[in-house]
Amino acid sequence: MYTASGQLDRSQTVESYMPLIRRHALALQVRLPPSVELDDLIQAGMVGLLDALDRFEAGQGATFATYASQRVRGAMIDELRSRDWLPRSVRRGARELSAAIERLEHRLGRAPREREIADELDISLDDYHALLNDVNNGLILSYQEHGTPETEPSRLADSVEIGGDPFVATFADARREDLMAAIDELPERERMLLGLYYQEDLNLKEIGAVLGVTESRVCQLHSQAVARLRKALPAYR
Repeated sequence: MYTASGQLDRSQTVESYMPLIRRHALALQVRLPPSVELDDLIQAGMVGLLDALDRFEAGQGATFATYASQRVRGAMIDELRSRDWLPRSVRRGARELSAAIERLEHRLGRAPREREIADELDISLDDYHALLNDVNNGLILSYQEHGTPETEPSRLADSVEIGGDPFVATFADARREDLMAAIDELPERERMLLGLYYQEDLNLKEIGAVLGVTESRVCQLHSQAVARLRKALPAYR
């Protein structure tokens, strides 16, 4: 993919990176509303790749493959953010979820169960699970609100000993000590899920196999854990 002068050949690089662009686009699309077209994500990814070609400097530590992957995904998320696709109802639901958990913990003196949270929100358990899925999807964009593709965090382990993309930015302003204390107070299964995802780098399917639940259920539990942490941290109350 290099020319005789040692520069990256643009046409060959674009062609060879198309499968990666498509993989990133598909990974995002399955978690987005039907109105988001795959071709639009791919087009945004192409812009990110061309930008990577213009900006990449060899010898700066990261390989081009790593840098390009970050730029491609970052460009796709920038495109999504520019559309502000996340419904206000989902944003409102996330706030109401955190508030309900806080009220119940004060009232019960323990972490509330799912049925109790659903009852507090006056919705069915199925609707509660649907809300968790919507909130989890919304985390795709939240982590980019604190940085650009150049500064995109890889793992929160750099600053807190569990870490990862949406989690990094969601709690970017929290003190490490407060965050670790809040994690220690999570129900065991949610604490385990965060460790498997952010420390062990397991994907949702692998975590589901460990916990004996479906991938969708893993997403729900993740959203629930994040909601519990939001209400526990002073900066997010």
